[in-house]
Amino acid sequence: MKVLIAGGAGYIGSTVASACLDEGITPVLLDSLVRGRREYTEGRIFFEGDISDGALVDRIFAEHPDITAVVHCAALIVVPESVADPSAYYEANVAKSLDFFGHLRRNVCDRVVFSSSASIYQADDGSPVDERSPWGPQSPYARTKAMCEQMFADIAAAGQMRVLSLRYFNPIGADPKMRTGLQLKRPSHALGKMISCHQEGTPFPITGTSYPTRDGSGIRDYVHVWDLAAAHVAAIRRFDSLLTESEPSMAINLGTGSGTTVRELCEAFNRVVDTPLATVDTEPRPGDVAGAYTSGDLARQTLGWVPTLSLEEGIRSSLDWIPLRDEKLR
Repeated sequence: MKVLIAGGAGYIGSTVASACLDEGITPVLLDSLVRGRREYTEGRIFFEGDISDGALVDRIFAEHPDITAVVHCAALIVVPESVADPSAYYEANVAKSLDFFGHLRRNVCDRVVFSSSASIYQADDGSPVDERSPWGPQSPYARTKAMCEQMFADIAAAGQMRVLSLRYFNPIGADPKMRTGLQLKRPSHALGKMISCHQEGTPFPITGTSYPTRDGSGIRDYVHVWDLAAAHVAAIRRFDSLLTESEPSMAINLGTGSGTTVRELCEAFNRVVDTPLATVDTEPRPGDVAGAYTSGDLARQTLGWVPTLSLEEGIRSSLDWIPLRDEKLR
């Protein structure tokens, strides 16, 4: 079996590709390398280019006619950046995704696993959500994911595609075999900032301390990226049993089912490292919300998927990855 992974040189896409290889599925990578890394494509089938490039997509399918499904991970994902430059996000995440779907339809590929986001949910009070919870995206990035889901559902309802949207919560960690991990040296998410502050010996800023959560800090559902990758393999394998002509689209939350506040994440971080990390309370960033976490019931019922790796394991593998990242990505 072959699967096309759009954004296959990024953090999530490259990890999904590794999981596919381990499970006997051949990944074909497509990435513009705007954010992805060429190093993550070594030894893998790789096409450099944009998902909106119809001639390139046609060539991929001409050379690999046995591609049976697509995992669409290609997107810009930084919330503050989306606030500062929303037009770039709508173009990259929405307009180009629509182009991409047209190219897939032309090549008679109707199976798509879409990397969506839990940021589409109304997450004002830090409470748990499920797939039926109301939407309330609070940033341009989150709105691009909501728009894509709606767009894809309409395309699917017209009988032109089948789409399984996987709504990620907060990925952390690295491939356990250390083939790939987060490529950014100064990531904007909480754990990445914690690691940077720990390395530099500076206090970690807790951005927002008056949210309606148990300790006032934002709450998230931190899921190990390798568990996320395993969910994609399950989605590929079970795709035809889940999506039919009568139900051509669906969405599944991927999280641990356990909410962790930023202060609790700091505590977990300090259980892993030798030197404790200091913190300082600050104002929230533009686009930030209280956050949410998910029950995970639907993922268990439909994909047979239950996350197996702990928060501490995610933190530890993130730390283990850093010296390898600096060696690999020079």
